[in-house]
Amino acid sequence: MKRGFLLLLVLVTAVFRSYADEGMWLPQLLGRQVYNDMVKKGLKLSKEQLYSINKNSLKDAIIIFGGGCTGEIVSAEGLIFTNHHCGYDAIAGASTVDHNFLRDGFYARNRGEEIKTSLSVQFLLRIEDVTKEVMAALGPLSGKERAGKQTEVLAAINKRMSNAAKSIETRVSPLFKGNQYLAFVYERYHDIRLVGTPPEAVGKFGGDTDNWEWPRHTGDFSIFRVYANKQNQPAAYDPANVPLKPKWYLPVSLKGVKEGDFAMIWGYPGGTNRYESSYGIKLATNVNNPALVTLRDVRLKYMFEQMKKDPAIKLKLASSYAGIANYWKFFDGETRQLLKYDVYGQKKAAEDRFNAWAKGKSEYEHVFADWAKAYDAWRPYAKARVYLNEGIMGSPLIDFAASLIPLRNALVTEAAKEELAKIVEGAVAAREAFLKEEDKPSDQNILAAVVRMFYENVDKSQQPAAFYDGLQSKYGSLSEGDTYKKYAADVFANTLVFDDARWKSFTEKPDLKALDADPAFALAGAFIRNYQERVGPKYQEFTAKNSDYGRLYLKGVMAMDPDKAKMMYPDATFTMRVSYGQVKAYKPRDAVFYDYVTTAKGILEKYKPGDYEYDLPKKQIELLKKKDFGQYADPVRKDLVVDFITSNDITGGNSGSPVINGRGELIGLAFDGNYEALSHKLAFDKDLNRTINVDIRYVLWCIDKLGGATNIINELKLVR
Repeated sequence: MKRGFLLLLVLVTAVFRSYADEGMWLPQLLGRQVYNDMVKKGLKLSKEQLYSINKNSLKDAIIIFGGGCTGEIVSAEGLIFTNHHCGYDAIAGASTVDHNFLRDGFYARNRGEEIKTSLSVQFLLRIEDVTKEVMAALGPLSGKERAGKQTEVLAAINKRMSNAAKSIETRVSPLFKGNQYLAFVYERYHDIRLVGTPPEAVGKFGGDTDNWEWPRHTGDFSIFRVYANKQNQPAAYDPANVPLKPKWYLPVSLKGVKEGDFAMIWGYPGGTNRYESSYGIKLATNVNNPALVTLRDVRLKYMFEQMKKDPAIKLKLASSYAGIANYWKFFDGETRQLLKYDVYGQKKAAEDRFNAWAKGKSEYEHVFADWAKAYDAWRPYAKARVYLNEGIMGSPLIDFAASLIPLRNALVTEAAKEELAKIVEGAVAAREAFLKEEDKPSDQNILAAVVRMFYENVDKSQQPAAFYDGLQSKYGSLSEGDTYKKYAADVFANTLVFDDARWKSFTEKPDLKALDADPAFALAGAFIRNYQERVGPKYQEFTAKNSDYGRLYLKGVMAMDPDKAKMMYPDATFTMRVSYGQVKAYKPRDAVFYDYVTTAKGILEKYKPGDYEYDLPKKQIELLKKKDFGQYADPVRKDLVVDFITSNDITGGNSGSPVINGRGELIGLAFDGNYEALSHKLAFDKDLNRTINVDIRYVLWCIDKLGGATNIINELKLVR
């Protein structure tokens, strides 16, 4: 790394933050003041023990798990802890109605019982500064030209610094809205096996009702293992593979937590936009979030109706439902918090100060005037984009039908036989995957609802007029719900997607006319063409300008106030970060106090036999009533601590992240944030922000006492 850039980022990220625990810090660039503050609050490890590219360090135990979570290595045999909801797809995929691991839980008693998955994990090898190279290539470009050139330059660097044969992958991440660039180099391991999971009643205890809420009593964990070849290198699944010998793994503490204890969280926060403009805040609260919440509410309603009827349908839809519900509640809460704390007003005040400073400075003077014009041009089209992505494409059938567009393009251009065969092969595989998860009754209801909602809520000038004209001509008035129900029923009855014989005939001899005539594909095509003609170009123009003005604004802020620059950290970009804070109770509102831990007593108080969200395994009830906590009992509370909260700064992607004490020992797994601070992607709340974590002692109790998997316990390095 070039020394000049290192000093710049240290300057930018090194700030003594006595007022709050805000910040997702790049661990390789912890400034002296930040590190000293960590030590002051309880850190016992050296900088080199935290992060080193020349020696093994704590960062080597932190992994990207799957496609969007964090995990940690907890044994010398490559054992992984992560969240239950991070392993959910793999657990559901390994389950059947007869062997329902999702419902009943599962623990491998030996290596031979561990279950193959399609998951992979990535270890961070190193980080390199490529800012100078990228900036030189971009030069004075702006708008679409800059965006296109940046994509080209980053792709070239990624390719140059990757090695597929060695499973080395590089991804350049723009930081500070494109003012700096770092290349993150990873090694991917492909053989990941399921080792254990608690019953869903434990891993999702509280369900949607408790999601994003405190107090919480959820055992949100699952266990996997990384396998490698006999040379300890990445390899495809092979029964002959052996458990990975990791560079570092986390000891597990049985000491528990108390108020004020130091806690750091390592992981891969997915994305924040805390340097968003006031215009962006208003667009989120007035247009994007309300539309998304409304559309997801409809999808959840019809899915839940079917899931209640049949355990097999519940299993089939479980993963999809959980994902939709999670961010339905998130965006609802985000909007409420942004409005409650007038984040728009706070942003506007900061921008007014910037504009006063920028007068007479040609590079910055017109940033906000031009930015306002960009938002004014895009705002009328924003709802249509949400209604396409969350509404029309919220129907699994239509989403699959849209995936056939590359096949149509190949037929139109008369692609080479080999190329066409490859596309058809991909479509066949995609259909098989789609049918495994498809529930026709809920999907048909969703389709009828979202087609109607698009018509009623999106500006008529942005609708596929010919589609709706045809709908009215054949099925009746567009103001009647039966019109859409009859239409959706016809789509489901007549699409070739559900007809094995017609699908087989079509894929053996692909025909353009047959594809265009299919009602599901015709619907997808009508809405996508409409978007491409009326909305897409506006969005591309807006995103390019929004990127330009955001970059210039942030550059100006750093120039305007060097002291403020010292307090800035880069937005989360699903790159390794560390946050630190303390175990801490809070008062969410007048006369209400929330303790920093929950216990088994609270589980029994919430327990409702037969309830969809609050039922529990019979064995767990018996053990908790007997207070059979073993070595995992909290000596102060004389109870089993289930979850605890800290003041750490995290976001999506941190799911499964290790919560680590000052000695580098695992004390819990982060799995959620609190409802009172759901504005955290756009604005951190220094008073109310809390991270919700499952206590590692509860994890171990579930494995040992509830699951009987002492073999897993024996593999860990326990610290008492």
